[in-house]
Parts: sequence; C-alpha cells; structure tokens
Amino acid sequence: MRTPLGTTILVTLMILLDFYVFSALEAVSVYASPQTQTIIYSLYWTVAILAIIGLVLFVFTDAHFMAKKIRTYLFATILAFFFAQIVASAFFLVDDVRRILQWGFQKAFAQQTTGGSVIFRSQILSWAGLAAGAALFTSLVLGFTNKYNYRIKRIKLAFKNLPEAFNGFKIVHFSDVHSGSFMNKKAVEEGVQKILDQKADLIIFSGDLVNDRATEMENYMDVFSRIKAPMGVYSTLGNHDYGDYVRWPYHGVSREENLEHLKQVHKQLGWRLMMNEYETIRKGNDEIALIGIENWSAKARFPKHGDMKKAYAGTENYPFKILISHDPSHWETEVVTEYPDVDLTLSGHTHGMQFGIEIGNFKWSPVQYMYKKWKGLYEHGNQKLYINPGFGFIGYPGRVGIMPEITVIELVKA
Repeated sequence: MRTPLGTTILVTLMILLDFYVFSALEAVSVYASPQTQTIIYSLYWTVAILAIIGLVLFVFTDAHFMAKKIRTYLFATILAFFFAQIVASAFFLVDDVRRILQWGFQKAFAQQTTGGSVIFRSQILSWAGLAAGAALFTSLVLGFTNKYNYRIKRIKLAFKNLPEAFNGFKIVHFSDVHSGSFMNKKAVEEGVQKILDQKADLIIFSGDLVNDRATEMENYMDVFSRIKAPMGVYSTLGNHDYGDYVRWPYHGVSREENLEHLKQVHKQLGWRLMMNEYETIRKGNDEIALIGIENWSAKARFPKHGDMKKAYAGTENYPFKILISHDPSHWETEVVTEYPDVDLTLSGHTHGMQFGIEIGNFKWSPVQYMYKKWKGLYEHGNQKLYINPGFGFIGYPGRVGIMPEITVIELVKA
C-alpha cells in the first residue's frame, strides 16, 4: 500500500467512512444543545483528521522517522479507529437499507405522500453502531496492555500406547515468539522465567522465532538461551522464519544467508532445530519418536518447505510419536490422512488472531473462518493436535481475549 494510488484509495475510503459515521453521530446528537454538539463534533473530527495525517506519515516515512514504539502504537491506533468505523458502519448500512425500502414502499403503495419527505435515521441502530464501534476501539487500545500477559495452560493428555516410562512426562510447548515485535525486554524475560518455572522434562518450540530477519534475535539471545530442559529443547521453523515477507537482499544479506543465520541462532540458543527429521527420546528402557518438519501449510499463500515422508522415515516401529509442525492445517490435510500413528502434533501459527472470546468451553475468533482448528486441543480418533496461540505478537501490538500462552502438557497412560 506504499504506492501513491494505494494510499489515495485508502485515504479516500477513510474520509468516506468519516462522513458516514458522522451522519449517525449527528442523528444521535440532534437533541443535544448547540454547545454539546460543537464539542462532540470537534472531538470526532480532530481524531479523524489526526488518523489520516498519521496514516500519511506512516506510509511516506521510513522506520527511523520515529521511535519503534511510537510508530507501532500509532499505526495500531489508526487501524483500531478504522476497524471501529467499519463495524459501526455495518449497523448504519442496515439502517440505510431499511430507509431505502421504506422510501420505495411509500412511492409504490402510499395513497398520499408528501413530496420530498425525509426518512430519518433510526436512533436505535445509530446508537447501536456507535456503541459497537466504540467498544471495539476501546478493546483494541486496552489490548495493548495484554501482549506480555503470559498465561500458563495445563493439560493432561491420555494415550493407551504411551510407554510406561513416559507416564507423567511433562512437556512445555510455546510458539510464535516473533522477536522483531518485542519492545519490552524485561517483560519477555518474565515470560521466559515462567517457562523455566514449569520444570518440564522436554521443551518444544513450534516455529516463527522472528518476523523476518535473523538479526531480530540479537537483543534477545541472552534471554532465550536460558531456556533449558533435562531432555532438551527442540524447535522447528515457521512461515516467517524463511524471510518470505521481505525484499532481498536486505543490507547486503540474501534470503539464503538470512535463513542460514537463523539456523545458527537456534544452535547458539542450545535448541535442536528439527529440519524434516526425527530424534529418539529415551526414558528408562522406553523410547518415543520426536518428529520435526519445516513449515508445511494447506493454505496456498504459505510455503510448503516441509517433507513429512522424509521426517517420518525410520519412526515406523516406535510405539509413540510426537510431531512438531508449525501450521495446524498440516494436521488435518496430511497427518490424519496419511500418518495415523502420529499420536500428538504440536502447532502454532494462528495466534488466535490475538483477538477473540474464550469463556469456559466457548471460544470464538475471526481466525476460525480461515482455520477450522485454530487454538487448543483437537482430536481425531486416537490422534491429538494442540495449537498454542503464541508467545509473541505481530502486526497488532496487543491481545484481546486470546492471551499469550505457555502450554504445559502432561502425558499420561490411559
């Protein structure tokens, strides 16, 4: 959208939304005093104009024009205002359809009509739209405070074929760090400490360590290198780790060099990066297979670097298998259909869209219209999938309803 045409289209759309929402604002304030109307209208247009100016500044300046934190929150606030207007406009659109139908009915069937009669906006729908937009905007802004609000999710998973020695085996699963988005190192350190406090036997990271570039980890190597477990830390790559969303070369570094650098970052952290392969995990006299593949997605816009056939080869005789696969669409597309003896798959990727509702067993997020399986536990026969909603964040610097999660999984023998 950094083209003059794209910017012009977006600014035009914002201006049209400004006037559309303002029409409803006028409708609900019709009985207010002139002084009150002046205050309301002035506040609204001040915010609307500042949003447009902020967007233009964001588009036509580089990343060094203002501090990262200011730039991030500015853009997120503008988007929050924009989405709030869209939500509000949905109510106004319903009202406009009603007004058009009412006007048409009068023209077609009324015996006597007063020429030029005006059909006014519905106060109820206008108030409902403004309330919905205000609620969304407030939620998105308050959500800025939740991005480091790490939650511990504990879950017991029972399997009949789990080897006896692994009964009670504890795994910490986290995903989607996106270190390039972090702006508070101390808060991240507290999240890492929560991982360590779980005293897991094994720690698994299911991809997207960075947003795009391996150098994003430079300021966080000392933090994440603290993550250790008695039976090791295992990781894999997510779609962002390949640098597919950056124009290369970047500062003289090619995409291939960036990926190699990121592989070395995993090694320097002390993590065992799984690249379409498996490892044997031994406890007592029993063994299980841990399989890790590169990113593989059923969605066309995401890459298929993973090779499940290659990664699976050699694990046929293991009694129990765990798969690390970043994108959960891989599970229902290939794992369930072709590898029915993979017992547990651990994924991330969706972030729960960092926005949704979760109350008891009820959960909802817009991401569910793109991914049928997007957060938590899913089962198919004896196979299980767990999707971690992410440790970090990207794009929107916050969380609404779907908090960053550290998953503690205890394997038990059924």
